[in-house]
Amino acid sequence: MPLMPKRTKHRKVQKGNRGGFSKAGNTVAFGDYGLKCMSRGWLKATQIEACRVAINRHMKRKGKLWIRVFPDKPVTQKPIEVRMGKGKGNPEFWVAVVRPGRVLFEIGGVTEEIAVSALRLADAKLGLRTRLVRRGES
Repeated sequence: MPLMPKRTKHRKVQKGNRGGFSKAGNTVAFGDYGLKCMSRGWLKATQIEACRVAINRHMKRKGKLWIRVFPDKPVTQKPIEVRMGKGKGNPEFWVAVVRPGRVLFEIGGVTEEIAVSALRLADAKLGLRTRLVRRGES
């Protein structure tokens, strides 16, 4: 089952503002190594899940993984070959809004080589520029 909120106040939301930099969640707080986003965009719930699976498979269930983003924004789409107008489409998938500086994933309890290679695998699943950070770095 994909990541999505149990319930929301509104079924459809507007696109919103993607400008600026991440004010919160921009340091490694839980683990020893993190994957920090350097560009802005939307992370789909399926992308987050693909990263989670790739990291956990590579770590072979050793260590711990923290996912620091959650897809809480519904994105709507109109059906294919439908004319303009007639209102907004139905929610199709969920995204997390990501701004530069946001830590997406954190890993702890494994060696540096395993953490670096696991986060590189996760980076390949994302459509955003990222970099690896350690605890204490900004």
